[in-house]
Amino acid sequence: MLPPAAALSQAAPLRAGFPLECAPGLVRRAGSGLQVSFKELLDSWRERAAAPRTARTYAVRLPLDDAARLAALAEMFPGRAPEQLITELLGAALKEIAAAAMPYIAGKRVIATDEQGDPLYEDIGPTPRFMELSRKHRRKLDAKAKKKPR
Repeated sequence: MLPPAAALSQAAPLRAGFPLECAPGLVRRAGSGLQVSFKELLDSWRERAAAPRTARTYAVRLPLDDAARLAALAEMFPGRAPEQLITELLGAALKEIAAAAMPYIAGKRVIATDEQGDPLYEDIGPTPRFMELSRKHRRKLDAKAKKKPR
């Protein structure tokens, strides 16, 4: 059984542990990472237009529980199509992967020193490869977008 609406409004706000592109002004540091409340994310959905999209579409089949939650969000925010919600939520998850989920693995090469003069070692984990591949694919998408006739 769901709690009454009054109890929900008094509950502590849920917080996402990652920065959100769709809510750029709402990010702040808290403890171990960047956080934005889901309330603020929902507010941003009400107030801001979605970012430009690629011409390519991606078809997904959602688990029933996820589809129900998505439908609930779409009904709550009629200005946002389910596809927009999926895009923004996926974008937030991909940023989290890049920012915090992939492990840092220190290599042998010193690439800089910190404020105390301690060496900073290159990252030989999956993050640099992910970032380089992301840049490569972004360049390809940009090139396709520029070639597209208007």
